[in-house]
Amino acid sequence: MPHHVTEDQFEELVAAVLDEVPEEFWPALDNLVVIIEDHPPDGEDLLGLYEGVPVTEQSVLDPSAMPDQISIFRISHCDVAEDADDLAGWVRETVFHELGHHLGLSEQRLAELGWD
Repeated sequence: MPHHVTEDQFEELVAAVLDEVPEEFWPALDNLVVIIEDHPPDGEDLLGLYEGVPVTEQSVLDPSAMPDQISIFRISHCDVAEDADDLAGWVRETVFHELGHHLGLSEQRLAELGWD
């Protein structure tokens, strides 16, 4: 059974996960925006979406005018969560997974960091 929360409650969950990001990664997050949307684009079955160029592929010779973006989809998360703890776990996993895409981390490195 889905576990639905308000937009404010979901925003608090995402903010709490972002507070867990180790300081060593913060400089690489300067040109990144994290937004919360209710649904993924075009009815896709996604919990999160990274749009941008991973920092490992960025060049000072070709700087992006727009910040990279991570979208976290509230209703998608609520639909897969059984309770508040399950929802928090899904949010944590999704936020860290999408941050990993931005940082150019491999799936192995994500697992080593406990971000999988």
